Amino acid sequence: MLDAVVVGAGPNGLTAAVELARRGFSVAVFEARDTVGGGARTEELTLPGFRHDPCSAAHPLGINSPAFRAMPLQRYGLEWLHADLPMAHPFTDGTAAVLARSVGETAASFGPRDAGTYRRLVEPFLPKWDTLARDFMSLPLTALPRDPVTLARFGLVGLPPSTWLTRRFRDERAKTLFAGLVAHVMAPLGGFATGAIGLVFALAAHARGWPVARGGSQSISDALAAYLEDLGGAVHTDYEVKRLDDLPPARAYVFDTSPTALARIAGFGTYYAGYRYGPGVFKVDYALDGPVPWTAPEARRATTVQIGADCAEIGSALRAASREGRAPDKPFMITVQPSVVDPGRAPAGKHVFWAYGHVPNGWTGDLTDAIERQLERFAPGFRDRVLARATAGPPELAARNANYVGGDIASGAVSGLQVLLRPKLSLFPYGTPHPAVFICSSATPPGPGVHGMSGHNAAKAVWRRLRQT
Repeated sequence: MLDAVVVGAGPNGLTAAVELARRGFSVAVFEARDTVGGGARTEELTLPGFRHDPCSAAHPLGINSPAFRAMPLQRYGLEWLHADLPMAHPFTDGTAAVLARSVGETAASFGPRDAGTYRRLVEPFLPKWDTLARDFMSLPLTALPRDPVTLARFGLVGLPPSTWLTRRFRDERAKTLFAGLVAHVMAPLGGFATGAIGLVFALAAHARGWPVARGGSQSISDALAAYLEDLGGAVHTDYEVKRLDDLPPARAYVFDTSPTALARIAGFGTYYAGYRYGPGVFKVDYALDGPVPWTAPEARRATTVQIGADCAEIGSALRAASREGRAPDKPFMITVQPSVVDPGRAPAGKHVFWAYGHVPNGWTGDLTDAIERQLERFAPGFRDRVLARATAGPPELAARNANYVGGDIASGAVSGLQVLLRPKLSLFPYGTPHPAVFICSSATPPGPGVHGMSGHNAAKAVWRRLRQT
């Protein structure tokens, strides 16, 4: 009998398996698709030689993850690549605000009226970032935080809505960039704890950057799987699990799945019926004949580029997708251009690029034209550089990754108490009605992103139980 079986070979499932194997437990992972990866995959979606990331591409939380940092993943091929700028946010006048490694460069891009405000906002937390990140990514805490004073100060700033925090700024540049940071997790700008979301992304950039993985996000998953196998764990692909009886006997079962799928497989009925899914996304992967022709020079130096003219436009796009049940006319967009720093992703002189905008959960329309109209506002001539495109709306994204219910790449609405307490209002979010069954997906704290911390935290709960039985 195995000590633990993990269902789902995404970053969280693989991390949970690694954490258990490192402590001497026998563990096997079962994955429905023919390769490991979950939200960290790389595929040729458009033309031969163009390697695209179907979901996550830039990894501010990955490089800052306490779980990943404790593993020798570089030994297994993971290499982080950094552009000159972690992120840029261009405006229609041809200028841009930036999120740079340097607090000073970032502050200067906001203009003289907000530079000092930004410094005062982030500088107190940067010296203690590693401890703060570990405490924040371990919420809800089951033990005393390592630095309760700093965590409490962070909570005072971050727990209110982001709109409260951005009132500190006087001009639109800082407000807009910060609103875009919050929108990365598809959170409403006026929602609970959204200030913390924006702050975490900003601090992560200053601490260690927003890198891409050389060769694509698949290299993160491949490194985790290779490390697991060296520890004695096993990975089985092409193995779909429809019920618990499909799995070999084990002392514990850990699911890197949506709460909905777990309830169906384990027979939990309506246990997760109150779990809410958020808006979906519509994503386009591009093969380009050259770099994106951004008007703002700063955008040409960054791997991640946010697209939204101002706070009002970003807020309107989020409301359309999450509350009004329609696709926005001017979508707020996250875009990533990995080949700026990783030219091996495309043939010589060519580039890969992706962009997505928010749409209602389960939406079946086509947002391609709206996405490209937005891009043309900030990169005139973009369409002329398109060699091929691959589009994916909510149905296609859910087919690629079953955890993206209705195209929700955050694996659950990041709003209300569900920001911190997910998938149930519980201080033990990784447990289920069955004492031997656990959940470790992004539907558990600390939530979405390729960081493995949901798997790390769940593994702690599992090994405590295994030691007791």
